[in-house]
Amino acid sequence: MGATVAAVSSNGEYSFTKPNRERITLLAGLGVEGDVHAGVTVRHRSRVARDPTRPNLRQVHLIHEELFEEVGASGFRVAAGELGENITTRGSICWGCPPGRCCGSGTRPSWR
Repeated sequence: MGATVAAVSSNGEYSFTKPNRERITLLAGLGVEGDVHAGVTVRHRSRVARDPTRPNLRQVHLIHEELFEEVGASGFRVAAGELGENITTRGSICWGCPPGRCCGSGTRPSWR
């Protein structure tokens, strides 16, 4: 089974969680359209306090849905968007791969 998108989420206001959406729009070099963390420079409050001119290297936040099952085994119930991610994936094996590469297929992942 290949990687799939299980859910997409965004929030225009600072909040720990992000509501699930029917769709999101990814903007090259910016992040998720309308999301509080989209932008060329850092958006996370702690990073802005340190240096607001630093590049935003965390424009889109991905979490694999399998993580929710792992923490569920310890008694924690977590659903898509509750950890602030923009894209919740299922079946991805790209964790730990170099940026822009997916170790399983050797190609760039596509999120359309």
